[in-house]
Amino acid sequence: MPRAASTSTNHRPGRRRWRSALTGGALLATALAPWAAPARAADGAATGPYVALGDSYAAGAGIPAASGGLCLRSDHNYGHLLAADLRTSAYRDVTCAGAKVSALSAAQTDAGIPVNGPQLDAVSRETGLVTLTVGGNDLGASDLGFVDAVALCTALAPTNPFGAPCRDHYKDTLGTRLDAAAPRLTQTLRTIRERAPHARVLVVGYPSVIPADAKRCLGKLPVTTGDITYLRSVLGELNSMVSRAATAGGATYVDTLGPTEGHDGCSAEPWIESLLPASPTLPLHPNTTGERVMADAVLRTLGH
Repeated sequence: MPRAASTSTNHRPGRRRWRSALTGGALLATALAPWAAPARAADGAATGPYVALGDSYAAGAGIPAASGGLCLRSDHNYGHLLAADLRTSAYRDVTCAGAKVSALSAAQTDAGIPVNGPQLDAVSRETGLVTLTVGGNDLGASDLGFVDAVALCTALAPTNPFGAPCRDHYKDTLGTRLDAAAPRLTQTLRTIRERAPHARVLVVGYPSVIPADAKRCLGKLPVTTGDITYLRSVLGELNSMVSRAATAGGATYVDTLGPTEGHDGCSAEPWIESLLPASPTLPLHPNTTGERVMADAVLRTLGH
């Protein structure tokens, strides 16, 4: 969705992106054969260039040490960890916080100012491995995506504390947005296949942001129990959409929800932080451990 232009010097893109994330936290307090793996040296190291694409979950936004300017990219995101594990000969990280599916093929802007170029520009015929996590921001009216939905659920909770006011508000809206994003993601994955015909392309799903047992969030997340269940279902629909698009686009889906189950923001040992992160990261995003677990899920898919 386009962002509204700002006329104040206090609303520069970098500040807006951090404030948007912090404000969200405050409001909350076809079937194709497997593609060839990248070429490897005798010691098992990846020799083909590796390109990481995607949104804030792929960028590790908010985790020190940050790089990538307005994209809030961290050198502790799962792509960097994976590149180190694979000992790849070349690695390029073009992930960016706030990226939607459209940001893979078109420039990403903030208040009309360029934030990141088209991420697919980093993919070439020589590319040996591509990972991406994207689709979550297509749920929301802004670049906060799933966080938008949780923020609204928080705001609506007092209107019906024992019901599911957020679910009643959205009705089929979020499902419709996911349906619209699915063909765009599929086409993007096909474009990656055309540009990098020998690459292994892995679509990394979203981790366990919301627990399966809604009661675990009582007193920890200011959302009604009914809407916790609803948000978990939305997370499931998001991962299902991403998985289907991966299959249709000739890529491999990597499940990260299962490996992070029981370590959401309502847990005693969170790998995905809650609305007010206890470890450095954005609200409802993986911390350093969460990114490590996501990298390990990709490694297992690659056969390591």
